[in-house]
Amino acid sequence: MRRRNFHMIGAMGRLDQLDLTERLSSRDYESRLQAAQRRLLQLRLHLGGQLGSGELGPALLVVFEGPDAAGKGGAIRQIVGPLDPRHYSVHTYSAPTFDEKRHHFLWRFYRELPGLGGMAVFDRSWYGRVLVERIESYASVEQWGRAYEEIVQFESTLVREGMILVKLWLQISDDEQLRRFRGRESDPLKRWKLTDEDWRNRDRNREYEQAAEDMFARTDHDLAPWDIIAGEQKRLGRVKVLEALNRQIEVGMHRFGTLAPSFDDLDESALHS
Repeated sequence: MRRRNFHMIGAMGRLDQLDLTERLSSRDYESRLQAAQRRLLQLRLHLGGQLGSGELGPALLVVFEGPDAAGKGGAIRQIVGPLDPRHYSVHTYSAPTFDEKRHHFLWRFYRELPGLGGMAVFDRSWYGRVLVERIESYASVEQWGRAYEEIVQFESTLVREGMILVKLWLQISDDEQLRRFRGRESDPLKRWKLTDEDWRNRDRNREYEQAAEDMFARTDHDLAPWDIIAGEQKRLGRVKVLEALNRQIEVGMHRFGTLAPSFDDLDESALHS
């Protein structure tokens, strides 16, 4: 398996190459969002055996990472919105419990992995080992240092056994993060999302970005590459998330030996049944 190395491209990392100034008009957003959501629904129904041959396709696991307030929750809502609730699950991960810490760091994620034909979305994941646990010294240097290879081997096993693993990183600027924090702080219905830890983490944004660059360099591989998406404008970020997801599903179906359906073959009655 060929491992990609994007740690340094010239003097720039992958996050530095993002264009955070790009914008999408409301009109273009609606048309691209609808097309991407319909394509996702079509692909999801084929994976689950509700369309096509009726046979179960590969499992689908979508992993989201990125800084606080980058738009992961909103992007997830756009992904699952058109889907039948019986056809997916969403799991959010924070600090491991006492019992979870008694096991290998990957143990707690096994329970929610989807099987053939299933779909799950992880809001944060095992990458906490090389991000927050590294920065906050919750894991030793030896522990997080060896985690890169453990993660790659783990992911490779999952994909070879019949999973499409899509890894998405949403990125925003410090200024946009601050604007979103203040928006949450001023809204009594969103204030619960903001914690003292979120404010404290802002002071270490450069450390987290360096950890992310190391993570991209050491865990981007052919079976599960990273898609790094500018989330500065929520509209554009959400559309690009959906489009990247659809693209990776098509690649994964081909790897699995399943023919991805043509978008031109959409059956209106089947999609709305």
